[in-house]
Amino acid sequence: MPRLLRARDNRNRPIVAPGDGAVTRLCYFNLLRLRAGESVTLDVPSCELLCVVLSGRADIAACAQEFKNVGRRADIWAGPADSVYCGTCPRVTVRAVRDGTEVAVAGGVCSTPFAPFRITPEEVEMVEVGSHDTHSRRRIFHVLGQNGAGRAGNLLVSELYGDAGCWSGYPPHKHDTDRLPDETNHEELYHYRYRPENGFGAQFCYADDGGGAQPEVVMTRHGDTFCIDRGYHPTLRAPGHEGYIFTILVGARHRGLVQSFEPTHEHLTAKIPGIQAMRDKFK
Repeated sequence: MPRLLRARDNRNRPIVAPGDGAVTRLCYFNLLRLRAGESVTLDVPSCELLCVVLSGRADIAACAQEFKNVGRRADIWAGPADSVYCGTCPRVTVRAVRDGTEVAVAGGVCSTPFAPFRITPEEVEMVEVGSHDTHSRRRIFHVLGQNGAGRAGNLLVSELYGDAGCWSGYPPHKHDTDRLPDETNHEELYHYRYRPENGFGAQFCYADDGGGAQPEVVMTRHGDTFCIDRGYHPTLRAPGHEGYIFTILVGARHRGLVQSFEPTHEHLTAKIPGIQAMRDKFK
């Protein structure tokens, strides 16, 4: 499967799943788009799942528990998400309460059993990183982060809101090797949205190999998805377009994420505000 997956109607079927030939081996990602009364039952026995309501409202059932009226925002731009961590339940049912309901389903391979719980918007932690002066301002809302410690496996999920014309994932960093305390091995998946929707950006991905491998640079549009299994991966938005990235991280051996910055640009961590706070929130 290509690293960049262009926007399409996935018809409520997984966009990325473990074992489907994707670049990533641990990540699961699905988008459910439902009218009022419609429902979808997911059968993903090998993963822990998190259902994040992007818009509308839904009832979500997992492991004989039902969470009613999940969702408080009209769209992704209207405040923090309302979500349900479905644990490692093999079957999850999502039923729309309102028309225009869209639910992002994030998952990661997990062999340890975990029970479901709800994550309200008040439990979502936000960290602001960067500044307009450094062309790097973004806000990261940790939907499943430190609030999942001891209650979830190695799945981390966040929503990133980047200002127009600004970079994120910058200074360039990677997390593809387990070598604590300096770095952890976490696969990552980005799903992009823009406001207005005709916006676009660019995604970089390149290896730490002294420049031998050809760097990958792709144009990202509204609804695209990008899989990251290794390498540095900064991204940016074109001027005039706000950006949103739904982010899934799955650790191969650890829950907490430790990023390793590219040595050539590591000095910028002292110049861009909020870098240490960002690192602390992912642990």
